Amino acid sequence: MVRRLLQKRKSAKPQNHVDMKLGEGWHKRNFLAEVIIPSMFTRRHGHKLKPVFPELGPGQVCITWIGHASFLIQTPEHSVLIDPNWAKWLKVIKRIKHPGIELHDLPAIDLVLVTHAHFDHLDRRSLRAVARDQPIAVPEHVGNLVHDLGFDRVHELKHWDSFQLGSLKVTLTPARHWGARVLHDSHRGFGGFLIEYAGRSVLHCGDTAYFDGFKEIGERANVEIALLPIGAYEAPTKRDVHMNPEQALQAFLELRASTMIPMHFGTFRLSYEPLHEPPQRLLEKALELSLLDKVRLLNEGEPAVF
Repeated sequence: MVRRLLQKRKSAKPQNHVDMKLGEGWHKRNFLAEVIIPSMFTRRHGHKLKPVFPELGPGQVCITWIGHASFLIQTPEHSVLIDPNWAKWLKVIKRIKHPGIELHDLPAIDLVLVTHAHFDHLDRRSLRAVARDQPIAVPEHVGNLVHDLGFDRVHELKHWDSFQLGSLKVTLTPARHWGARVLHDSHRGFGGFLIEYAGRSVLHCGDTAYFDGFKEIGERANVEIALLPIGAYEAPTKRDVHMNPEQALQAFLELRASTMIPMHFGTFRLSYEPLHEPPQRLLEKALELSLLDKVRLLNEGEPAVF
């Protein structure tokens, strides 16, 4: 009986799990020939900067984009890493752009957050390198992937679960995606993280398709700065699993946030769209919607104070 209950629990898909059926026309293009093989021969570019982290005053927040979905969030009291990934390869997918910061140039990290178990977000080698007996937070059923890496506590969260680290509050927010590490472990959770400190708030929404959950987050939480993905929307599977730039701006409006920082583009080529296209489309649509002053494009490795 207990075994059957555990099996049922592991087979249950989380809320807002995307439809995993291949989309119509997925076979009409060749991802291997069009994307993977050309990427292998593309020279990595980008600069690894020696960051100068500013001394923060009361209530200030510093955000440094490392690349892809990896960020360093700093307050006067904390340094938080989200989805840290310094991998040069995701199996056969090459990293096209260098991380903006070297691992050894990071400050002491107080907390690590991982949004889901996909290889471009949960890189065990990177996590092992930053683990120093500090806590890590992950969605439910992801903890077994990080328990052995050197963290002193693993917080497994369901959507809208929160925990405190001193004056820092962290909440797992909903997303529309999927969290399988391998083909059949579709029970693993996924989501975003709302970080709140001294009246300030930063939302890293993780990987997500556009869905009506952004309205719920905007109604339930006071989101000030929204880190939103804008790339990997022309998926080789034709599944609706990532937002395009126009959808990301719609999500930003529904979150009722003050500032949008785009992410999840330009580092790994995970889909058919050219690497330069997501930020170009984002700025064009933001101009059309009179939102250009709300969008902050960060350069990898350059700290920005808010």
